Amino acid sequence: MTFFVAQFLHATTGQLPELSAAVLLSVATAAAVRFGLWCYERRLPPPPVPAPPAGTGLARITTRQAVQATVGSGFALVVGQLVSGQRWYWAVGATWWIFVNTTSRGETLVRGFRRVLGTVVGIGLGLLVAVPLDGAVLPTAVLTAVCVFGIFYTAAVSYSWMMLWVTLLAALLYGLLGVLSPGLLALRFAETGVGALGAVLAVLLVLPVTTHAVTDAWIQRALRCVHACTAEAAARLAGTEGADPAPRVAELEQLLGRVRLSVAPLVHPLNPMLGRKRRARRVLDLLDDCAREIRGLVAVAADPEASHDARLAAACWRVEAAVEALTGGRDLPEHPDRPQAAEPALAHLHGLERALAELAAPLRDASRPPLVGA
Repeated sequence: MTFFVAQFLHATTGQLPELSAAVLLSVATAAAVRFGLWCYERRLPPPPVPAPPAGTGLARITTRQAVQATVGSGFALVVGQLVSGQRWYWAVGATWWIFVNTTSRGETLVRGFRRVLGTVVGIGLGLLVAVPLDGAVLPTAVLTAVCVFGIFYTAAVSYSWMMLWVTLLAALLYGLLGVLSPGLLALRFAETGVGALGAVLAVLLVLPVTTHAVTDAWIQRALRCVHACTAEAAARLAGTEGADPAPRVAELEQLLGRVRLSVAPLVHPLNPMLGRKRRARRVLDLLDDCAREIRGLVAVAADPEASHDARLAAACWRVEAAVEALTGGRDLPEHPDRPQAAEPALAHLHGLERALAELAAPLRDASRPPLVGA
């Protein structure tokens, strides 16, 4: 990225002191705010969940994505040059930013759509706000701060909203440089469209990574984590020293987040495959039910007065058998209706059993199309 920025700025060796000072100033400012002026959190975050392994060479998802990004960026470079010899880098940048944090063609297609949508709305705001300002320093500085806030505030919520603020920020900065015009904003839209098209063509035609393969891997990891949480909670109830299900619960939350991200293309409002959309939402709902029962079970296990009995051990065994069946392609054990348990731990385990049993239908129904496109 720094190499790309240096090309954009036409950096020379004589500018190295200034550029280095700018980088150091940025790091120092961020550190002063984050660790000094507003140190609002000191807890260590849970360790990131690594992506599931997918073989070696071209069988690896990351290798395929690197090839796709290269091909897509090459397309954006060539077509972007034809659109504008000066602003072609907007197309290239759009392509490789669309690939960031995506692992399947479905995720990339949705991200490309959201980038174009956010850019269009941001250009509209730029015409209404940035162009009339014409680089006025004080209001531009204030709005720049608002844009930075908007970028980070909306990044975790909506990529479209984040791109709206990024586009408006770019318009304001070009206004400070004295080159902003409606024609420049229209050119940004065109180059963004070229970049998005390059990403779409790459993920569809070059070593495609199906949404089904990625989603299946994350769902299987989430189900195995459900079993691990159950086993740790049962050990805690049995009085096993050192048993602590809390880290497993944190891992489960991260895994469910990855599942939601991978299934997002299927539940997108513009997806015309209504049957698959309903089934995907059903899977997400049932996985959320599993997480809710797990959290309740862990809360009960944290109570020093809670005790373990044979029914809890049997229920934990049934949960283990259900997870192994779901992840191993076997039929689930028979799940009879059970009366409402009075003990909280047993009630949560029974709820977990029901959710796992109901997951079998949307995950495996051979009479319908696959949950996600192959």
